[in-house]
Amino acid sequence: MSDAVDESFDVIVVGAGAVGENAADRAGRSGLKVMVVERRLVGGECSFYACTPTKAMLRPVHAAHAAQRVRGVAGAHLVPAEVMARRDYWISDLDDSGAVGWLESVGIALVRGTARLVGERLVEVDGTTYRAGAAVVVATGTSPAVPDLPGLRDAKPWTNIEATTSSTVPERLVILGGGVVACETAQIYCALGSRVTLVERGARLLGRAEPFASSLVAAALAREGVDVRLGVSVTAVSRPEPGGEATVTLSDGSTVAGDEVMVAMGRTPNTADLGLEVVGAEVDESGYVVVDDSMRVTSVPGDWLYAVGDVTGRNLLTHMGKYQARVAGDVIAARGAGRATDGPGMRAWADHLGAPQVVFTDPEVSSVGLTEAAARERGMDVRVVNVKMRAASGAGLQADEYEGYAQIVVDEGRRVVVGATFVGQDTAEMVHAAGIAVVGEVPLERLWHVVPSFPTMSEIWLRLLEHYGL
Repeated sequence: MSDAVDESFDVIVVGAGAVGENAADRAGRSGLKVMVVERRLVGGECSFYACTPTKAMLRPVHAAHAAQRVRGVAGAHLVPAEVMARRDYWISDLDDSGAVGWLESVGIALVRGTARLVGERLVEVDGTTYRAGAAVVVATGTSPAVPDLPGLRDAKPWTNIEATTSSTVPERLVILGGGVVACETAQIYCALGSRVTLVERGARLLGRAEPFASSLVAAALAREGVDVRLGVSVTAVSRPEPGGEATVTLSDGSTVAGDEVMVAMGRTPNTADLGLEVVGAEVDESGYVVVDDSMRVTSVPGDWLYAVGDVTGRNLLTHMGKYQARVAGDVIAARGAGRATDGPGMRAWADHLGAPQVVFTDPEVSSVGLTEAAARERGMDVRVVNVKMRAASGAGLQADEYEGYAQIVVDEGRRVVVGATFVGQDTAEMVHAAGIAVVGEVPLERLWHVVPSFPTMSEIWLRLLEHYGL
């Protein structure tokens, strides 16, 4: 630690991704002086290597598919170079000057470099030490996990970073994993012309989703030409020549060859070398920082250390991390002003009730709250209602022969919706209304009086409630 200590700031946020930006902004709005530390791009993983570029590449795929499903439209096709150019526009060609300009416009200081906790409220950045007068917020996120499988790391596999920034379309792409990143990437590169093989050791894709959603996505990928292999795991990867052909050996004895191999097998928290042990911050067995619902690191006394976003392991979703950041920012501001921190808005309770998620495949999978299995594991007496999306006239008008389903999970004891899943074209925009029902714990009898517009897809809510018996 350097002898001189800069004491100019009230709050220091380590990590300037979307979550760190939200924490800094929320605390700064109260008049606190805020600094953020970032060693890479301001805007972070979501803006440059995940959510934004993936959605930018998938939208043309969705648009082409949608055009093919409506009589009266002909000729929709993809132009790979233009799809990638659209993606590059949305990631600003990996230039974060726009995000840096936003920080400057709201009065948040940016320090480039690698941060490390060196004491209570003390953060060292490449030899310079800063003291936070009020709080330090850890928002360092996660990195792609690359398992220690024979030959895998030597093969220099793609992760989401390479998949969302590649300027070329590999002739053959082997994707290891069956979660959200794997499924979305498989659909993108298959549509752009790759021969894609997707290998998932589990019995189904999207293992945390409702089973019917997994089946619909798997069927769609297979129809489009993705070779989906379930129930097999990778035993070894061989790539004798850098940049040459890679051979993936599977547990059933078969092999798959690819010009690129992509790993999409989970994430690892960025907590190493942060100095968490110096201040006594507890991490769980997977390395995630342990926090309470105010996002305070509970193992550190003094109410000064917070963690938000993926690094906590609570919900590895950008929007939930931003929500946690807003909570933490408000709590820090309130404590700095001597106000109470136990009122509404001071607890990240939506983490437990209604984390929404969208898988931007075609069909889209949008969900919020608990699956049927998760609700039953919590001991709830639940009833499940499932109807075809085409039961709403709006779905049929959106796409001829619309394919998809809607499902709600009802806690019979309280007669409230605790989970909802929509699968089909353009269902992503429906999940927020479901989130209001789940997080707001709206009684079914009250929900019945929310009248959907005709003829929209939202009319599916009326069909669900009618099937329930209202």
